[in-house]
Amino acid sequence: MGLKHSSVVAAPRAEVYAWHERPGAVVRLTPPWMPVTVKQEADDLSDGVAVLGFPLGFDWIARHSSAEVSKQFVDELDTPVVRQLVRWRHTHSFTAEGESATRISDEIDSNVPAFLLRSMLDYRHRQLADDLAARQRAVDAGMRPLTVAVTGTHGTIGTALTALLSTMGHTVIKLVRRPAGNPDERQWDPADPDRALLNGVDAVIHLAGASIAGRFTPAHKRGLRDSRLGPTRALAELAAGTDDGPKVFVSASAIGYYGADRGDEVLTEQSARGEGFLAELVEDWEEATEPAQAGGLRVVKVRTGLVQTPAGGILKAQYPLFAAGLGGRLGSGDQWQAWIGIDDLLDIYHRALYDANLSGPVNAAAPEPVRNRDYAATLAHVLHRPALLPVPSFGPQLLLGAEGAREIAEASQRVVPARLEELGHTFRYDGLEPALRHLLGRV
Repeated sequence: MGLKHSSVVAAPRAEVYAWHERPGAVVRLTPPWMPVTVKQEADDLSDGVAVLGFPLGFDWIARHSSAEVSKQFVDELDTPVVRQLVRWRHTHSFTAEGESATRISDEIDSNVPAFLLRSMLDYRHRQLADDLAARQRAVDAGMRPLTVAVTGTHGTIGTALTALLSTMGHTVIKLVRRPAGNPDERQWDPADPDRALLNGVDAVIHLAGASIAGRFTPAHKRGLRDSRLGPTRALAELAAGTDDGPKVFVSASAIGYYGADRGDEVLTEQSARGEGFLAELVEDWEEATEPAQAGGLRVVKVRTGLVQTPAGGILKAQYPLFAAGLGGRLGSGDQWQAWIGIDDLLDIYHRALYDANLSGPVNAAAPEPVRNRDYAATLAHVLHRPALLPVPSFGPQLLLGAEGAREIAEASQRVVPARLEELGHTFRYDGLEPALRHLLGRV
């Protein structure tokens, strides 16, 4: 058995091949709905090894070979024992279609049923086309290769972002709390960062912070503040005080700034702060970046909406219920949800690095927020399931407590990306349904 799939992308053949050679390519091409962890990427398409981790401790070892620069490379299953049961040879071919387009062809010779592979290949081709288009937009806007230090690299967003940045051609330095294990890591003590930590760095992206999910107990609230305010201020002070250090400081933030419920008010970056614990937390979090701005750095605060990816966050939590036909609106379903696909979020972080027009708070939300009942109906429609079982309000309260449920699960925030729209930003997915179809392999 076998499977062939091809498509044309708007990029020269040499650039398409070079994209596959860069770190992060395998991460970018791995569908987020698959239970796979990229343990190792091949450092050479002619004789490298990639390792994918599956559940129950099973590793898929793929050995690369038969590489012809700009033309093709091959990967074959090289896992002992398993290769006696599974046949796998994947040929990646690249053919020039004029000077500025390339036909990408995948030919898989395997005894794995083809229907299990089609959605994977569809995703890979769309993802590659979108990434190359985003890179071209960045190059046209003046992007140049940068050295970028990133915190929070082991989280869902951090893993995806570092892969995107490296495939875009940047050098990524991961700031980790444990001892550095390789040249692309530097050990970071959030309480007292080493004075040389940011030497030679062009920009910082600060993502680290404890998960907001949980009951809003005094200890949980204290943990949220402690993981954000002190480390952010210390890193901002260091960035400002490093002579050959960064010129740009990009910090994660959240739409919690606008409060738990503003009714139908359209919320832009100019809207006033709301009420509640999260609103106060986000305000203090953003103020912790002040030392960087005072030191002359361009500071961007990315107020992130509800990130859509089955690899983490709200969609990961809801996907199993909706796939089983047990999903539905939360309470009345009237609350507004400001969502954003994970790849659009990554594009915003990337733009913050090179676009000098972008500074201050930036709403990272899709242009079309939806009400909760419409979100539930759309997700169910994409999965071909009903959405008939509303979740009673006491459900989230059991998990989050009354305050946590009000500020997280029941929050209503009609946030729009006004600043990005002013700059003519291109979103990969304006609408919820096409975004979910791509992320869940249901095109």
